[in-house]
Amino acid sequence: MDVDIPPPLIEEPEKTSDPALDPVNGVYNTEHNNTEKGQVADDVVYSTQNAFEKSVIAEPQHHDMEGNTTSNSDGEDAGQGSAKRPWHRRVVHYKPLIHGIIWLLFTGWWIGGLILHRNDLGWLIPFLLYLAITLRIIFFYVPITILTQPMHFVWSNTATPFVRVIPGNLRIPAAAALAVAVILTGAFASPESADNTRGNRAVSLFGLAVLIFVLWLTSRDRKKIVWHTVIVGMLVQFIIALFVLRTKAGYDIFNFISILARQLLQFAGDGVAFLTTTSVASLKWFLISVIPAIIFFVSLVQLLYFSGVLQWFVGKFAVFFFWSMRVSGAEAVVAAASPFIGQGESAMLIRPFVSHLTIAELHQIMCSGFATIAGSVLIAYVSMGVNPQALISSCVMSIPASLAVSKMRWPETEETLTAGRVVIPEDNDQAVNALDAFARGAWLGMKIAGMILATLLCIISMIGLVNGLLTWWGRYLNINDPPLTIQLLVGYICYPIAFLLGVPRNGDLYKVAQLIGIKIIANEFVAYSALQTDSTYADLSDRSRLIATYALCGFANIGSLGSQIGVLAQIAPDRRGDVSRVAFSAMLTGALSTFTSASIAGLLITDQKQFFTSPTST
Repeated sequence: MDVDIPPPLIEEPEKTSDPALDPVNGVYNTEHNNTEKGQVADDVVYSTQNAFEKSVIAEPQHHDMEGNTTSNSDGEDAGQGSAKRPWHRRVVHYKPLIHGIIWLLFTGWWIGGLILHRNDLGWLIPFLLYLAITLRIIFFYVPITILTQPMHFVWSNTATPFVRVIPGNLRIPAAAALAVAVILTGAFASPESADNTRGNRAVSLFGLAVLIFVLWLTSRDRKKIVWHTVIVGMLVQFIIALFVLRTKAGYDIFNFISILARQLLQFAGDGVAFLTTTSVASLKWFLISVIPAIIFFVSLVQLLYFSGVLQWFVGKFAVFFFWSMRVSGAEAVVAAASPFIGQGESAMLIRPFVSHLTIAELHQIMCSGFATIAGSVLIAYVSMGVNPQALISSCVMSIPASLAVSKMRWPETEETLTAGRVVIPEDNDQAVNALDAFARGAWLGMKIAGMILATLLCIISMIGLVNGLLTWWGRYLNINDPPLTIQLLVGYICYPIAFLLGVPRNGDLYKVAQLIGIKIIANEFVAYSALQTDSTYADLSDRSRLIATYALCGFANIGSLGSQIGVLAQIAPDRRGDVSRVAFSAMLTGALSTFTSASIAGLLITDQKQFFTSPTST
């Protein structure tokens, strides 16, 4: 799958050879037991296209009986031998007819929706879905270059000449000034509403500036920071938030996605009702309403992965962020995949490359995992009543944000193996068929659900134990009202963070600070559960509740720290030392990434009520 993409705004010297194929560019680090410089594993997949002009998603390949290699570029399964299964040959033979029927069905659906909703925007979502399906069917038969080449031509003859006019030493300052102007205009142009005063927005803007300054101040090498990546990342993050929080179309699209997410819970409930009774399925217990939804969703994700749909979406996201932000292909793939499949699974997508990642790349892929949540647990939070639009938009915003903040905290100082390439290697342990994929997903969902249950049980019990000891100790210091607890301590520690995010100074600051502290020390499950069910937080204002929802939306906690180290150490045992070296920094950087999303939400919220979900709603 080759995709033509235009060159970046700020041009780099033309590369005459593929850096990934040059032995000099092999990652060599004397601090760990790596391969010799230039040596790479046999199963690493390379692309050979010109850098910065094409990005490649590696297609699964199979070998026929004579040893010839065949590619499944149409998404076809060549099986284990040269002969395709009879049913597969029939499907391929009738593929144009099947595509035609699907297109006609969706065309009729879209026309019907257009007629019924011609006086409102109710036709927008059906049209976007219809357009996506139509384009996908067209590009089964027509090369996508008929679109990408004109786009490349227009970009090369408009944006590129304009950038060349600007002197090289002024391009980064000019880009920064443009980003600041966009953020200021988007933040302060709209009228005030409720507690979304311009004063509160100014605090959120100040907090965003402080977070960026802290990242710069603590950077491993300030001179190596690629400001292009930082500026574009923050700007894309802001534009995504602007689209979701300020436009009717953006709200409708993300609301539609959140409705679909909530409906998934109902299907899991059908399975619970079959295994128990309808009355049991209607209980709002975590064990009944959340865990089955996780198992079902993981199975669905595995099915989408087997069919290639998930890789296709991840590839499109990765191509865009790889081109626009000048990150390596491995970083782009992991950052794009993390919100969909989670921190451990996203690293598995680049498993052949992990042993050869630079230190900065290791920091980045871990930061991407900490900066967002996986789709499986997102479903769990939605079932708990957490605002789904905020969760989904935060996950998408975290992609450019994690790339930007990580490249400030730990800039690249080595030559990357996947520079100029977006490659998703083939899964060597692919399911045999859709049923096998779904069954594997069910088992994986069971393991994930069991891990979540055990972790929550142990963490909440441990918090209770520590609180009991602190309360007992506090009595001798006359700390009784309120009693000395972990929540009390982390509330004061995280108080400045809550203030910088733009939480109103009306008594909500301390409560939001407590939630942030609980999330970092325990995990986001415990924090979201407290936000939705604990009476202490029931009177939070809509603005405070929404900012807290964004600030808690990430895996940056001590428990996930061990999980990430374990996954990467299993994938590449020889990099265990490097993984441990960057892990804590990556966790804190991932937390700062989610805080930047919360600050931007504080800048842009105008109608808080439409994003507010009551604590008892599901």
